[in-house]
Amino acid sequence: MPYAHITGWGMAVPNRILTNAELESMVATNDEWIVARTGIRERRIVRAGETSSTLAVEAAWKALGCANLKPNELDLIICSTSTPEHIFPATACLVQDKLGANKAGAFDLLAACTGFIYALNMGAQAIRSGSIKSVLVIGTETLSRFVNWQDRNTCILFGDGAGAFVLQANQEFGGILASVLHSDGSGGDLLSVPAGGSKHPASEATIRSGMHFIHMDGREVFRFATRVMAQATREVIGAAGLQIQDIRWIIPHQANLRIIEAAARGLKVPLEKFIINIERYGNTSTASIPIAICEAVADGRLKAGDKIVLTAFGAGLTWGALAAQWSGPLPVVRKLRPAFYRILARLRSLMRRLRLRLEGWIWGRDKA
Repeated sequence: MPYAHITGWGMAVPNRILTNAELESMVATNDEWIVARTGIRERRIVRAGETSSTLAVEAAWKALGCANLKPNELDLIICSTSTPEHIFPATACLVQDKLGANKAGAFDLLAACTGFIYALNMGAQAIRSGSIKSVLVIGTETLSRFVNWQDRNTCILFGDGAGAFVLQANQEFGGILASVLHSDGSGGDLLSVPAGGSKHPASEATIRSGMHFIHMDGREVFRFATRVMAQATREVIGAAGLQIQDIRWIIPHQANLRIIEAAARGLKVPLEKFIINIERYGNTSTASIPIAICEAVADGRLKAGDKIVLTAFGAGLTWGALAAQWSGPLPVVRKLRPAFYRILARLRSLMRRLRLRLEGWIWGRDKA
């Protein structure tokens, strides 16, 4: 069976930076309080016109360029997000259209902050089965649009961003080695957006009562997270046939610095073994792990051949971990030109829409 190698990666974050000092003028909090409890100093916030799909597309172009892969060579696009643009259509389908990936299937995956690990596992399994050869996995979030900016317990935590990986089949050992996935729906009420689904459709009452904002029992989520992060990391290392000393880097979900510190103590490894960037981005949910990895590659910490573990927890409740051997970039055999493919994607999208309308008009006339 082929291995699923990570051959491309890319990230996208909004230009708008919201600092703790700015939050002091919005809600009863201060920089010292936020940093002491979360480790966060600033986060990125989308502006008008920026959405989960626009961030996803930007990250995707970078990942495709890194992998030297054309959009029409993709077999599948998995978009992990807790903040999709619509209930349907899937945000992944919007990304597929904007990329011009006309041969790729596309779907969204919802496992909250653990979603990127779930999506990587699904993409890797599809490659290992031999049914496909390339997958684009994206984690993208615009959580700032679901935050109650009057609730100091949640508004200080979340930021916006996207990260993307390209997975490709390769017969050589490496890439995704093992993963473990868990869930416990009995804790579903601990972290949620209560309204907007079929149980509580949008109404004047749900809007007035703030049910479309993020609701969180911070104390219970903290207790849960500090328990499962280390547990899942140990579990996946064993599943991969490795030892903790084999692991060069642990890349955790960037939710809270104190949770990461607790995981380090639970694993009995130094905090320096963890890749951490929470102070600059806050909690970007499914995007936090790929953003952290992209930065670690850019500054030279993460190198080809390094064995790594990704570990996360999230609403659901969900948690899990994934072990991989970092592949590094492929030899450059061609220069991908995103501007050319963006124009080509727009033209193809326009032609498909015209064709659909023409077919509908012909069908309607025949029925008449």
